[in-house]
Amino acid sequence: MLLVSGFVAYSVIPALPDPDPTVHSDVALHLTEVCVIVSLMGAGLAINRPFGRRAWGTTWRLLAITMPLSMLAVGFLGWSALGLGVAASVLLAAALAPTDPVLATEVQVSEPVAEPGAVDDEARFALTSEAGLNDGLAFPFTYAAIGMSLVGLAPGAWLSHWLVTDVVWRLSLGVLGGLAVGWLLGRLFFSSFADRHGITEHAQGFVALGATFLAYGATELVEGYGFIAVVVCASTVRAAERSHSYHQVLHTFVEQIEKLLTVAVIVLLGGAVARGLLAPIGPAEVAVALGFLLVVRPLAGWIGLTPGRTGPRERAVIAFFGVRGVGSLFYVAYGLQNGVFPEGERIWAVVGLVVAASVVLHGVVATPAMRFLDAERRRAAARRGGGDQADVATTPV
Repeated sequence: MLLVSGFVAYSVIPALPDPDPTVHSDVALHLTEVCVIVSLMGAGLAINRPFGRRAWGTTWRLLAITMPLSMLAVGFLGWSALGLGVAASVLLAAALAPTDPVLATEVQVSEPVAEPGAVDDEARFALTSEAGLNDGLAFPFTYAAIGMSLVGLAPGAWLSHWLVTDVVWRLSLGVLGGLAVGWLLGRLFFSSFADRHGITEHAQGFVALGATFLAYGATELVEGYGFIAVVVCASTVRAAERSHSYHQVLHTFVEQIEKLLTVAVIVLLGGAVARGLLAPIGPAEVAVALGFLLVVRPLAGWIGLTPGRTGPRERAVIAFFGVRGVGSLFYVAYGLQNGVFPEGERIWAVVGLVVAASVVLHGVVATPAMRFLDAERRRAAARRGGGDQADVATTPV
């Protein structure tokens, strides 16, 4: 609805400000950046499942198998089907790699639950945790594309710097920065000192916004990945006192800010489409966009999750709902602003088409799909004799 509203408004009101992201690249970059980091804080706070190697097994599969497979497929399609250069194909793959924590609320964990025994069902947990983590993991490949565009394709010109700085250094600092800020905030909110002085009882939800920018800004200052720091910070704060009701206060405020920013981004995207963002689109671009949403992501997701702890219906839902959104728009804006890509307008057009199609396709299917999955899970739990919420949520279907 927001996408259509933006398209209609910009079609009938010529006096509205120009929404073209290729012209107003700074606005596109910073608006999408803020929207993503706020949504990452919300995603981290909402996850109720304790962190663990086995408990997060589905997430690791999506990050280690599904994401690389999707990127390889997109990069190949960009080079072979669209005729993009290697650097531009890598940027396209990096931009479309992350699933989106902003637009996927219908298929994600909705809020933090204070009850100690609360668990997240596998599908919603997987999609939420994947979206939280892969937004930051797309950054190294964006830097690889930028490096290729600036110094050429020869690995000797960029590979060593990329591995040491953009992969090892920035990823490590992203994780460490998020852990450090999250630990400090957790001590502040949920310590005996906080109890004595009533810090948590009197604190307001806007503290979550301060925590978001603290984790992001501090990590970016030392050249780490702020996106990763934000979601790690949120998860660390959540783990400090998992059953405290203050998490709900923080999450509610973040969710409200996220919705306001999302409205702005999607309306402007609709306006950009109305004003010609998709002008470079032809049959090849349409085929690549639909192939990615309907074939590449579902197939890569199914491969990544097989075998695993998910049942076939859960596996199908997780694989299909690789929602692309604001994160993809951010990476395009960042890559084009920092690199040299003659195909910039085509990259914007392809990513804009994928995001718009994802908004429509996944938005229409999300609610009935999740209702069907929930109903199947309840029936499966009943057949197994499980009756409480935990049994239902952990029953694979």
